[in-house]
Amino acid sequence: MHIVRPPLLFKTFYSKAIWRKKNKENNIYLTFDDGPIPEITPWVLDCLQEHQVKATFFCVGDNVKKHPEIFQRILNEGHAVGNHSYNHLKGWDHTLEEYLENIETCQELTKTSLFRPPYGKMTYAQYSALHKKYDIIMWDVLTGDYNARISKEQCLKYCIDNTRHGSIIVFHDNIKAIANLQYSLPKAIAFLKNKGFNFQLF
Repeated sequence: MHIVRPPLLFKTFYSKAIWRKKNKENNIYLTFDDGPIPEITPWVLDCLQEHQVKATFFCVGDNVKKHPEIFQRILNEGHAVGNHSYNHLKGWDHTLEEYLENIETCQELTKTSLFRPPYGKMTYAQYSALHKKYDIIMWDVLTGDYNARISKEQCLKYCIDNTRHGSIIVFHDNIKAIANLQYSLPKAIAFLKNKGFNFQLF
């Protein structure tokens, strides 16, 4: 079963992370994890440009190093970037020192104040150390675009049915997400704009 909204336990455990930015202006926050890669990130940027929408890309450092021209395009087109670790590490599987070192290696490339933990998973010690340096951006709507068991239609439905003012929406610019993303992203943007939502950066 796919959980679109984060469980209350998660939000309580990472209480100083940002899960949603409530507001009166119908602002929402579109984010992408795991890129940049040539197979899908340029398409995402073309889609955002067509719809005149800005987004935040939580980048894997190794991908930034491999594809600096795509990373630079993200910046040149006015989008924001966040740190998603250098090797897409699951915090639970690594010591505090290993995890922080990997994130710092990514930070040398991204130079950002934003961080999102891969898989949404980090130990409390890792979280405690990181929130002193970064705004830890989690999510309010997890579209499930990366999950092959979720249809492209369901992915779109998860997004449009659960977005509310202040929502932080997560898509992925990675290989696994391509089919669902290419179907759902343009439709979701068009629907949400028609509903009066404003896409904002952090």
